[in-house]
This record gives sequence, structure tokens and C-alpha cells, in this order.
Amino acid sequence: MTQPEPGPVYAPEFEGGEWIQGGPVPIRGSGRPVLVDFWDYTCLNCLRTLPYVTEWHRRYAEHGLVIVGVHTPEFSFARNPEHVRRAVAAQAIDYPVVLDAEYKIWQAYANRYWPAKYFVGADGKIKARHFGEGGYAQSEELLQRLIAEQPGFADPLPEVMEPVRPEDGTGAVCYRVTPELYCGYARGLVGNVGAITPDRPMRFADPGKHVEGMLYLEGDWLLSAESVARPFGAQTASRMHLDFMAADANLVLHPPITSGPGRLRVLLDGAPPGALAGEDVDADGRVAVDVPRMYRLIRSDEVERRSLTLETGSDGLAAFAFTFTSCVMPPPAGEG
Repeated sequence: MTQPEPGPVYAPEFEGGEWIQGGPVPIRGSGRPVLVDFWDYTCLNCLRTLPYVTEWHRRYAEHGLVIVGVHTPEFSFARNPEHVRRAVAAQAIDYPVVLDAEYKIWQAYANRYWPAKYFVGADGKIKARHFGEGGYAQSEELLQRLIAEQPGFADPLPEVMEPVRPEDGTGAVCYRVTPELYCGYARGLVGNVGAITPDRPMRFADPGKHVEGMLYLEGDWLLSAESVARPFGAQTASRMHLDFMAADANLVLHPPITSGPGRLRVLLDGAPPGALAGEDVDADGRVAVDVPRMYRLIRSDEVERRSLTLETGSDGLAAFAFTFTSCVMPPPAGEG
């Protein structure tokens, strides 16, 4: 929900970041409304909001709206400007983007969330904020009000855009699903029993019984603070097992540093995912990991409990975090 500020304060300037595209952009004294969008290119919820943000830029830039994407990285590799430039191009982002690698802008706004949007009026003051997905129509209506408040503004504005996805519309149902699961020991939940030696290669044994929302490793892996990776020189297949409840399942992956694309095999409930394969997976469950980003593994129209097994023989392939979607549009009455 878009939350109005109880007492508007001046928005901090974009100081301490590196401009990836466009910029520098001033806030105070510009006389124009500004939408500040904190995002990360590996963040599922951020990626799901981008179609709306990019369309708002297309609709309202000519009416005075300025949008600035503040890319504050969740993982260390996302501090690399080249990775961010690649993601900006892949997402067809046209508005200015600043890389906040040291969290200077994040801290200036006292921000805590990805994605987070701050609505700044033409006077430079924060009028409202919105955290997470949803509330797109309400957010666009607020942007239109801020645009209309510009001195002398009298242009007609378009109708609020229609939902991009069915699950964004009226009637969608959002379920309680498996929460985001990190793969590294700093924030992760590894369910293997016995002693685990972090930051060193070791061989894991799968206990066979799995608790939903916990990661179980099998074979040779190296568990570090941010990720789990197949170590160089591994002698056995490296597998990970995860029982989850969700519609879609995604995984942030980094390819091997010293070789070509990494290879990953996806099994859903013990078989290739077939029609439930995400856009980065073929029907036989194969994934080519060529750049560090979020990979879409499973795509379903229903929230169900499923068992996921991932297998790789690519030394250096690293996994960082699983994310899941919870909202679906139920079939019309009498169907399904």
C-alpha cells in the first residue's frame, strides 16, 4: 500500500553513487516531481515492478516526471557496474540509473526494502512511499497528482494503465508460500545434519527426508557466506534438494568464473519439469547459466507443494537465493 508521509521532508540528493545511465539528477530546485525506485536486478519483486515503472517513464516524462532507479546491490557481484549495465539494457530501462554500491543513498533514505518507491513532489519533499509489489494503480494516480501540481500544468493525462499480469488484477488470490531462501551460511537454512565446515569444500550426504523451505545438499559443495558453489576439482555430482510451496520458483545463479556457461539440470517431483519449466529452462530441465542473474526455473498457475532437485557438474557454478511467487488468478467459476 502506498503510504503518505506524516510530515513531508526534503528528499536526499543522489550522493555517493555511480551513474550507470543518465544523470546526475538533482532533486531540490528542479521544480519537477521525482519517483525514486530502489531496486536490485537479481530481486524477483523488483523485476516484477519494472514493467510498470518503465511504462510510467514512457507516459509521463514529457509531462515533467523524473524517474531515477537506485540500484542498491543485495549480493556482492551486483556491485559490478558492467553487470548492472547489462541488466539495465536487458530490462529496456530508459530512465537514469545510479549504482549505490556502498549503500550511501540507501542509508540517506533510511531504506530497508527492495523494491521501495519514494514519491517526491516538485518542491523536493517526499510525499509518499511504497514498499514491495502491488498498488500500481494507486501509485500511478499519485504520480498524476504530483505532475498536475507543477505550476502552470494543464496537460491532459492518460487513463491509469491496465494490469500487466492477470495476478495483478482484481480477483487475484495471494497465498502464504515458502519465503525467500538464501543459500549461503550467513542467512541460509541448510538442513543437512552433522558438522559443516564453511568456506571449504566438503562432501554432503542427503538425509532423504526434507522439511519444506530448507535446502539440502548432496555431493561436493563449498558453502560460503553468500552462496553455495560446486568446488573446483569436485569428484561427485553436486545436487541440492528443496521442498517448496509456491506457484513459481526462481534462483539467483552465478556462472563459473574461469570457464564458459555453467550447466544445471532441474527436476520437479523427480522428473523434468515439462510444461512447468520456467523461461530459462528447456522441457528436459536444462539451464545454461551464462551471466549472473535470477533464473526462472518453474512457472505454474497454481500454488502447490513441490519437490525441486538441481544437479550440476560445472565447477564454480554458484547459487545465491531462491525466490517464489504467491499470487495467482483463480480460474472462472466452473473451471479447474
